Amino acid sequence: MSDNMQYREIRRKDRAMPTEKAYELLEKGEYGILSTIGENNQPYGTPLSYVVVDNNIYFHCAPKGQKLDNIAFESRVCFSIVGKTEPIYDKNFTTYFESVVVYGKAMEIVDNDKKFDILMKIAEKYLPAHMDKAKDDIDGSIARTLIYQISIEHITGKEKKKSREG
Repeated sequence: MSDNMQYREIRRKDRAMPTEKAYELLEKGEYGILSTIGENNQPYGTPLSYVVVDNNIYFHCAPKGQKLDNIAFESRVCFSIVGKTEPIYDKNFTTYFESVVVYGKAMEIVDNDKKFDILMKIAEKYLPAHMDKAKDDIDGSIARTLIYQISIEHITGKEKKKSREG
């Protein structure tokens, strides 16, 4: 990880999640939002499925699109996920929540063996009951599928939990 001085501190330190728990939540997360910036300085958020392997985030995509154009322009990205949420009324309106925000750099994985391994891990995460079909499906689509890695440079987690007396 790089120098954290370039990242703002969490304003509500009482809601800061320990780093280990943030990694745990990131690994268990179902979907995330990849935020990129393009040549026109327009931000772009893309919901996507992902997997975490060796402290890196991986996602798959088609070979063309705005997120890839943006990554080619600027490899620095932000990735966020939301875990459990529970909107409630307890003296006022609030929401119990957990979330993670990651900053890093995105790069394409071109090694076919690595691509295959990541696609298998994605299949295992999202469709574990169908792993018997994964190899053939991946073999049939790997040539037209891109894999990107986000190297995690900075991670923060936040949560608002029920108080013990509530």
